[in-house]
Amino acid sequence: MPVWKALHNGKTHLAVALGIEAVNAGYRVYFTQMDQLMHLFKTETISGRSRRQLRMLYRANLVILDEVGFQPISRQEANLLFSLINRLYQQTSVILTSNKDFEEWGEFLGDPVITAAMLDRLMHKCELFNMTGDSYRLKHRERIFEINDN
Repeated sequence: MPVWKALHNGKTHLAVALGIEAVNAGYRVYFTQMDQLMHLFKTETISGRSRRQLRMLYRANLVILDEVGFQPISRQEANLLFSLINRLYQQTSVILTSNKDFEEWGEFLGDPVITAAMLDRLMHKCELFNMTGDSYRLKHRERIFEINDN
């Protein structure tokens, strides 16, 4: 059950493309961004919609978690994320996108023990994509500016 990690350009695009292929092959796929996931966890006890979304996530064959590490998270949120990764470990494929190298995860998770345990589970039986280069969005913007300058 691979974990995919893409850095820099096209990471979400690649994750979504893999998710679409999985859906086309008959798998259940759940896509969420990190901040949306934290919102679901925080509102699970008071929101039926959040509980339903989390049930869908837990039943998925593939979970795509986008923008991991984009914003720092609290210790409580790091614990929730670890609980999710631990629950999915060995039974659900996970795709993560992040602008952070694994060495930087301790900083945004705020706990080196949780970080080590989470990365241990994520790195077991995984494939890594380390994407470098210019941002697709910025490249597209440069072309727009070039057109407007002429």
